[in-house]
Amino acid sequence: MTLFGLSLPVTVTRYGRRRAMEAYRFMADAADHLQALVAEWGIECDVEPSGFLHVATSRSQLRHLAHEDALAQMGIEDLALLDASAVRQRVNSPLYLGALFERRCPLVNPARLTRGLKRIAQRAGAEIYEWTPVRALQRGARLRLETPAGAVEADKVVLATNAFSAMFTPLRSKQVPIFTHVVITEPLDEDRLSSIGWRGREGIEDSRNLIHYYRLTADNRLLMGGGDAYYYYNSGLGRERRPGTFSRLEEYIGHVFPILRGVRIDGRWGGPISGTLDMIPAIGTVRGDRRISYALGCMGHGVSLMPMAGQVLRDLVLERDTDLTRLFFVNRRVLPLPPEPLRLLVARSILGFLRWQDRRDERH
Repeated sequence: MTLFGLSLPVTVTRYGRRRAMEAYRFMADAADHLQALVAEWGIECDVEPSGFLHVATSRSQLRHLAHEDALAQMGIEDLALLDASAVRQRVNSPLYLGALFERRCPLVNPARLTRGLKRIAQRAGAEIYEWTPVRALQRGARLRLETPAGAVEADKVVLATNAFSAMFTPLRSKQVPIFTHVVITEPLDEDRLSSIGWRGREGIEDSRNLIHYYRLTADNRLLMGGGDAYYYYNSGLGRERRPGTFSRLEEYIGHVFPILRGVRIDGRWGGPISGTLDMIPAIGTVRGDRRISYALGCMGHGVSLMPMAGQVLRDLVLERDTDLTRLFFVNRRVLPLPPEPLRLLVARSILGFLRWQDRRDERH
């Protein structure tokens, strides 16, 4: 995706149009970079150049899309505003009142993509140790990372830990892990697929604050996620299952596509995304210790963002002064989150406000 943070209007409000365009161009380059990486290295990750539909299911969401489209006139290419008839010709849902279509965004299987990137790194000489938690990062003449079986010393360390950055003291105040959940159906037969349309197989998000995001997989299952989000006291990493959320997602499938009411659900899971207080990504070096670099705050849109963030981290580690390290969001001052229990109150207040806005919009 080319989405930077929560939305383009949020970035404009926070940083102005010039910097919002800088962020968009970075994310457009990120989407292109990911596709080039997959092609160059032959990564088998079910890549589909399907594009992305940002749909509206309420009048308020429709106004929000029109606002985004107006911002797109700043020079953003490949965006098209669709009315209800046009979007339903692409994907037939009675909920859709309009959509923004962006051609640039491909679909990938992110698990297969990650495994492909791992194999490339290993061929280049990287050693990867999975299931080896870093329990402490100690700073001295050299950086020392403690694990259950031993320690690693290094001159430079990159914390590419996104939602799990809460585990490291230098990053704890910069972001919180917000939990999201998905369900996945049985493979859909040809009759049900034909009724829905969806011949372009676009990735879809609605325009709520707490979005629903969904897509077809390579074997024609429907993956449906989002709809709500949660923060747990002291980050709560490791908590993944909320039966009520799964039930609401299953019901929502039949709400969006009535023909799929009662479809069998074959999988349910969840995990954390990384959210900053101002809902915008952050990449940089730890203040007072340039030996430690980090990337976090993807807001759930890290599949294209993180490989591009790797290019920024490379330049930071090598201490290069480049166009990438001069981007406005690199080494920006991240609004700090308070310690617990105030952090719980802040996170839940923000999420509660976003839920209230969504309920209000949908009532009207």
